[in-house]
Amino acid sequence: MQLSLNRPGEYLFIRRVAAEAITVVDRELQHSFVLAPDRAIEAWPVNAVGAIDTAAIAPILELKPAVVILGSGSRIVFPSQAILAEFLRRGIGIEVMDNAAAARTFNVLVGEGRKVVAAFILPAPSGIP
Repeated sequence: MQLSLNRPGEYLFIRRVAAEAITVVDRELQHSFVLAPDRAIEAWPVNAVGAIDTAAIAPILELKPAVVILGSGSRIVFPSQAILAEFLRRGIGIEVMDNAAAARTFNVLVGEGRKVVAAFILPAPSGIP
């Protein structure tokens, strides 16, 4: 049996998840970010779920997703009801997961050609607010 690496070239995917960083294709990101199949918005200014407000979700909404996956860190933490309602009011589904589950789900959905956007919350590196 021959094994070969089939690496998708037409969309971004997550290769590795750790507590302090997530690797998108071959680039390690150490700050919270938003990921769509065709682009990454780096340095998303959110270090905790409680910091998510309407300004923080604006870049996500601009991507016009059908579904949003929120990776809330190493454990599941839900944003405020007002933030959840903002997505639902626009007809956008939102799922909250830990970062590892969010990464797996993003990879599956993007591989299926779904209009998905994932937002990942990573802790600020030590010494950086």
